[in-house]
Amino acid sequence: MNLLVTGGAGFIGSNFIKHYFSLYPDSKIVNLDKLTYAGRPENLKEIESNKNYKFIKGDICDKKAVHKASEGAEIIINFAAESHVDRSIAEPEDFIKTDVFGTFVLLEEARKKDIEFIQISTDEVYGSIESGFFSEQSPLMPSSPYSASKAGADRLAFSYFKTYGLDVKITRSSNNFGPNQFPEKLIPLFITNLLEGKKIPVYGDGKNVRDWIYVKDNCNAVITVMEKGKKGETYNAGGANEKTNLEITDFILSELGKGKEMIEFVEDRKGHDKRYALDCTKLKELGFLPEHSFEQALKETIGWYRKNAWWWKPLKTK
Repeated sequence: MNLLVTGGAGFIGSNFIKHYFSLYPDSKIVNLDKLTYAGRPENLKEIESNKNYKFIKGDICDKKAVHKASEGAEIIINFAAESHVDRSIAEPEDFIKTDVFGTFVLLEEARKKDIEFIQISTDEVYGSIESGFFSEQSPLMPSSPYSASKAGADRLAFSYFKTYGLDVKITRSSNNFGPNQFPEKLIPLFITNLLEGKKIPVYGDGKNVRDWIYVKDNCNAVITVMEKGKKGETYNAGGANEKTNLEITDFILSELGKGKEMIEFVEDRKGHDKRYALDCTKLKELGFLPEHSFEQALKETIGWYRKNAWWWKPLKTK
């Protein structure tokens, strides 16, 4: 299989490329990535000499770059996105450009060449839910410029199936965690702060709830949708690990032998969603189940950051 992976130098994209090669070593993958602050070639150092891997530095908003990168591709998997909620609140324009217009450019190229298209979306497009679970048929009620931009890209991708008959599939995953995640996100931020002897900032009362999925499990979810999903369908991909931010905090503190005095409660984020929760029945019906327990995966993630200060310390200095 010949794949074009966009945003493949980022957290989920790089983990996907490495995992896909481990399963299908004879496949060919082109990675198109702009290398913004969160895209790092170091994330792919294990495979950079692989003859079946090619990296192209480029922006998904650049039609010429997308045209070149997609030559020979059988599937485009769009991981490329501006993805940090706090940054979207401060600078929303970048999110609209990359997440919406960039997805449009990719979809147009896929339409012209009749390339299957996988759009990587997020549970945040649904907004918050106090009880119960969001299904794929639930209304989209995004709360931040980030989640709104992802909702726009999500529905734009579906429109290319409905209008042009393009083979489009969409995954909406819950919060990912694991190795190589940029240390602005909650779990790597808390781990690295504690490793540096710094306090960890907890928004509001810390009782916001998220469902967490280990990044390798999400990679398997995407592969399941690629191989077994139906054209034009959307699939929720969750880990069935609902945790409050305080529960995450306590776990990391315990693993690193730190006390609650390291917690610093800070002003809550604007428009902070209270709870995300996904009904993943459709994906289970395709045969997908997460393979990693939350506790063991988080322990392994903490261990990775302990061993790889060379990777994250320069990022925190910046």
